[in-house]
Amino acid sequence: MAAGGGSGFVGRELTRLLKSKGHEITVISRQPGPGKITWAEVESAGLPPCEGAVNLAGENIMNPLRLWNESYKKDLVSSRVNTTRILAQAIAASPTPPLSWVLVTGVACYKPSLQTQYTEESKWTPFDFLSRLVKEWEAAGQLSENSAEKTRQVIIRPGAVLGRDGGAMKQMLIPFWLGLGGTLGSGRQPFPWIHVSDLAGIIAYALEPKEEPPSTEPDVFNGVAPALNTNFEFTKELGRTLKRPTIFPVPGFFLDVFLGSERAAILTQGQKVVPKKTLESGFEFQYPNLTAALKEIVGN
Repeated sequence: MAAGGGSGFVGRELTRLLKSKGHEITVISRQPGPGKITWAEVESAGLPPCEGAVNLAGENIMNPLRLWNESYKKDLVSSRVNTTRILAQAIAASPTPPLSWVLVTGVACYKPSLQTQYTEESKWTPFDFLSRLVKEWEAAGQLSENSAEKTRQVIIRPGAVLGRDGGAMKQMLIPFWLGLGGTLGSGRQPFPWIHVSDLAGIIAYALEPKEEPPSTEPDVFNGVAPALNTNFEFTKELGRTLKRPTIFPVPGFFLDVFLGSERAAILTQGQKVVPKKTLESGFEFQYPNLTAALKEIVGN
């Protein structure tokens, strides 16, 4: 298996899971090293023979050390779109292309709403910077009809990824431990989330060869837990698990100033996303609800 961005938070979990299933992993990274190849090598020499390819690469959107400006936005786009394009072109040019090609994007394509419920079949059109990014990102991964006859294409759109050693939890835990955790904005906004083990599980499931011939269009799976939670419910459950108070709400305007309004919207607005096709495919979630997920991540 070849994994772009395989040394990141989700990539490490996926690598552990695939190795436990007996697969060998080649990580595609900016830096060379044992078991790694660089993006430049893939661009010039192509993809090594592999059963499946996945792209998880991308600059962290919630990086607190980066100001929300044009330079940072450019990095967010290029780190996703360029790497995806390199992999898609390498797959198309390969004499022995992988059987599966999985691209992990995000739920930012769906417009925030307190009412609308989104499944994988929901139609959407770009409405802001992040949804335009998802559109460009997914388009960069699309294989030509000829290549799509040999390689199954899958797009996975995760929500906030929760886990012990990275992702959304990393920045949340310090204020919660200090007793300063609280709802973000109104707290009524939907909070689509997934445990990192389940996201790795969906990716591994998507990489497995299937009996039916590939479709020319990608299969789409929403990488979110089946539980539909609000930010308020998430905050209360995390406080309960940590045995810490959650009485300090963070006003929306503070997040706008601190993160930039387009980035703050990820936290202050949300989408009701349902993993309809994910469940119909037969995938079983290890952590379908918040109590189980948070107990595994922060429980004693």
